Amino acid sequence: MNINMTLFAQALMFAGFIWVIARFIWPPLLTAIEDRQKKIADGLAAADKAKAELAAADTRVQEEVKAARAKSSEIIEKANQTANQMIEKAKDDAIAEAGRQRAAALAEIDSLSARAKEELRKQVAALAVAGAEKILKREIDQNAHKALLDQLAAEI
Repeated sequence: MNINMTLFAQALMFAGFIWVIARFIWPPLLTAIEDRQKKIADGLAAADKAKAELAAADTRVQEEVKAARAKSSEIIEKANQTANQMIEKAKDDAIAEAGRQRAAALAEIDSLSARAKEELRKQVAALAVAGAEKILKREIDQNAHKALLDQLAAEI
């Protein structure tokens, strides 16, 4: 066997092997690699998109939380204002009621004072009559002197 022939046969076999690989194996292998690269690229793009959406969602959540806190602060402030208004109204009502009760008490005091004065006038008139009776040592006719006693009670 000749070394040149062997070398030539091996080169021919190698060329045939390369042709078979290039014709039947390489295109499906490249297609599979390209598909895999596309899937990886799509997956990375989807991950980036998901990260962006997550960031946007976080931003929206933060905005919603801020809005909810602002709304709750507003509601609390309105509740405090309403409570203060109710307290002020209750104070005003209490002051008005105290004024009405004071006026009623003053009216009652005036009425009782007038009754007491009238009662005192009657008692003074009765004492005057009793004193006059003792001085005169006789009984005064009350019907005859009623006008005199009324005048005396009015003067007192």
